[in-house]
Amino acid sequence: MGGILAVVIVAAAVFGVCFLVDKLFQKLFRKQQQFHTGKSVRLSKRYASVGLIIGVFGLLAIFAGLTNGWVLIAGGAVVILVGAALVVYYATFGVFYDDETFLIMSLGKPKRIYRYEEIQTQQLYVAGGSIVIELFFSDGKSVQLQSTMDGTFDFMDKAFRMWLEQTGRTEEECDFYDPTNSCWFPTSEA
Repeated sequence: MGGILAVVIVAAAVFGVCFLVDKLFQKLFRKQQQFHTGKSVRLSKRYASVGLIIGVFGLLAIFAGLTNGWVLIAGGAVVILVGAALVVYYATFGVFYDDETFLIMSLGKPKRIYRYEEIQTQQLYVAGGSIVIELFFSDGKSVQLQSTMDGTFDFMDKAFRMWLEQTGRTEEECDFYDPTNSCWFPTSEA
């Protein structure tokens, strides 16, 4: 009974610390207006949840290793690192948007704000049973959005409407537009 209580306490502490770190992270690093609209394309929350659960199992392995040997301690440390990587990956990728611009945030790259008119073309790929939409911008950069991400199709619909408005085009001029087949912008020549 004491072991179960210890696991519950450790799990609650881990989730509590992660919650506080997330709130602090938002206050310190997410000051642009796009972060505060509530509109975004994000990885599934499963990444963060699975990362936290894996981290708890790693912590349990380390505790077990204190009495059963160094292999469990080493294995637990590796498992904690994998869990932390999933949480970091979830927390550092996203497309946040408002009515005029969108912000792309990705691990190891500086945040970049684009206007919708800067979208030049798109390319579609199928990977692992999901559709990957790659958007290419006027500065030569691109971003890949998976159909399994939360908010992808809402963003693409908004991006197309705002792209029309900002470029002065009409939907009738866009023979490529077919959202049922994941086509919102002209396709690039691959």
